[in-house]
Amino acid sequence: MSDKRTIQTSRSVEAAHTAEDTPIEGSLRPKRLSEYIGQEKIRESLRIYIAAAKGREENLDHLLFYGPPGLGKTTLAQILANEMGVHIRITSGPAVEKPGEMAAILNNLHAGDILFIDEIHRLNRQVEEVLYPAMEDYAIDIMIGKGPSARSIRLELPRFTLIGATTRAGMLSAPLRDRFGIIHRMEYYTPEELKTIIVQSAKVLQVPVEEKGAYEMAKRSRGTPRLANRILKRVRDYAQVRYDGNITEQIAKEALDLMDVDAKGLDHTDQNILLTMIHKFEGGPVGLDTLAAATGEDAGTIEDVYEPYLLKEGFIMRTPRGRVVTETGYAHLGILKVTD
Repeated sequence: MSDKRTIQTSRSVEAAHTAEDTPIEGSLRPKRLSEYIGQEKIRESLRIYIAAAKGREENLDHLLFYGPPGLGKTTLAQILANEMGVHIRITSGPAVEKPGEMAAILNNLHAGDILFIDEIHRLNRQVEEVLYPAMEDYAIDIMIGKGPSARSIRLELPRFTLIGATTRAGMLSAPLRDRFGIIHRMEYYTPEELKTIIVQSAKVLQVPVEEKGAYEMAKRSRGTPRLANRILKRVRDYAQVRYDGNITEQIAKEALDLMDVDAKGLDHTDQNILLTMIHKFEGGPVGLDTLAAATGEDAGTIEDVYEPYLLKEGFIMRTPRGRVVTETGYAHLGILKVTD
């Protein structure tokens, strides 16, 4: 059965991981906390946890990172492995379908290793239950045999660190969430932080970029480093074909306008959602399912992909009766709000 919440789109401003991100992210990802840009409070907390764990010669407590996609949850997990000098095993919730698969992964870990589970909210309940004794007691229970002769055997595990990442913390079960000793929410990045990331990425990619050009790309990157790096690649292509390869402010504007990414990072789908709410529902309130039917989008996609950024920028707001377009949303689209 397919998961209706799985997102497969081809938007220019899609923050979810795509196949084209794999080769570029490996070279652009920072390897140490000192190289990591943004998330200041999280970085400072992690420095303390790392120093304390090393001082006691223990492994890190289990960590949970949650927030929108593309903000660096996987990168932080890899940085923690580098800082602790341990190996990291990376998997995802949908990839582990059976309890036996999770038991095998846990049994192959070594002392101090980090197990990173992306999209941990998508683990099925049977697999999740294997993690409970593993996280608390560093042991797993395995059933041998079937029927009346079946018996349970407890296997001891090396002390490891589980790092979970999720875009939907509310979908985590309480028993699993309570077993994480450290929980951090990842915040959107500021344009200034994204500009720094773009400038550094441009150096790695050997792309000449001016400060104003980098800032123009940063403003339209929706507060997301992954998207900033992807936009840099697209603008690089435009500058190479149409100009001399150097990315200026004007060239960045031209390239992003061609990609239908406006000054606030909204693309045609974001704008269509706002325009539908204004023209068909008088700006709202409108329910999620009704909005999905009117726009032809999946309700889960609207809630997971489009809505978080529209809420962050203040273009819409949630009310008990449904979504409403704000005055900021009207102003951005250049539409006069009609009031009674």
